[in-house]
Amino acid sequence: MQEFRNHCHLQLEIEAPRLLVIGSNGIGKSNLLESVELLGSLRSHRSSQDADLIHWDASRALLRASCVDDTEVELELRRRGGRQARRNGKVLQRQMDLIGPLRCVGFSALDLHLVRGEPALRRHWLDRVVLQLEPVYAELIGRYNRLLRQRSQFWRRGGGGTSVEHQALLDSFDIQMALVCTRIHRRRRRALSRLEPLAAAWQSRLSKGHEQLELRYSPGSVLEGEEAEEPWRLAIEQQLHRQRSEEERLGSCRVGPHRDEIDMLLNGTVARRFGSSGQQRTLVLALKLAELELVGELCGHPPLLLLDDVLAELDPQRQLALLEAVGDTHQCLVSATHLDAFEGEWRQRSQILNADHLRNGLRNS
Repeated sequence: MQEFRNHCHLQLEIEAPRLLVIGSNGIGKSNLLESVELLGSLRSHRSSQDADLIHWDASRALLRASCVDDTEVELELRRRGGRQARRNGKVLQRQMDLIGPLRCVGFSALDLHLVRGEPALRRHWLDRVVLQLEPVYAELIGRYNRLLRQRSQFWRRGGGGTSVEHQALLDSFDIQMALVCTRIHRRRRRALSRLEPLAAAWQSRLSKGHEQLELRYSPGSVLEGEEAEEPWRLAIEQQLHRQRSEEERLGSCRVGPHRDEIDMLLNGTVARRFGSSGQQRTLVLALKLAELELVGELCGHPPLLLLDDVLAELDPQRQLALLEAVGDTHQCLVSATHLDAFEGEWRQRSQILNADHLRNGLRNS
């Protein structure tokens, strides 16, 4: 790692199934786990801007990892010229081709807002799951976001009116957006249907059978009938056309995946509104364990688990449940401020990195 966040240079060899990064806040523990997440998924849950990831007085940052199958993955972040991805030293034409050798599932304190936070948090969480299962999904999301921005700019520039040119441009938007919307909706709904039974089983286990979890996909488009691309595409295209006058008035598109919601219910009631703090934390834990199980099942090998300072936010019972669920199956990178949460065999079979040892590779912020 070079010039990433506050790290000038860091080289680390992981020699055990579990790496515990222990140290005070602000030393760069989360940055280390974030770099692994970025290499594994091309995304960071902490920032959407590459400029935030490069040290302020550097022009680029470099991340590199050697995987167990002798594959080397590398991602270069540049202030000018965008990213460049390499596998085994070869430049990749598509960044998404980097995904695969280092699949990972991240769980941080920020995820504990998943239930009670804004719908965008739940959409982003589901998108990260889909991305692990289908790397091509990154292109779909990128394309949709560009179309949505262009459409908003059209209205801000006074795109209303009945001229032939205006209507033709809107028709083009509708056709392109309807196709991308359909493909995003299908992948999100499919992933959630696969996650639900796994998450429900974990919720029941963690609550000792007292809580029944349901996950419902509420799309931002009206999707009727069985899942099929062509009927859904045509229906969404018609919805986009019908809402134009309202869109012109409000300046924002009222149809599409950017308005999706994932409803989470415990024993038939909305967890976001009626669940206790403990129930909501158990729910998030169940979702993450289900994500870990699903990615491992569909990809053929267990993903790397990143636990970023999350144990301090869980009570001892949930800490134990998480550590027992991880077991020896998954390689884990865990950041924490102290070792108290790790006892017995879990600590003994872990590689422990004192974060103070990272100081020599830090730059002044």
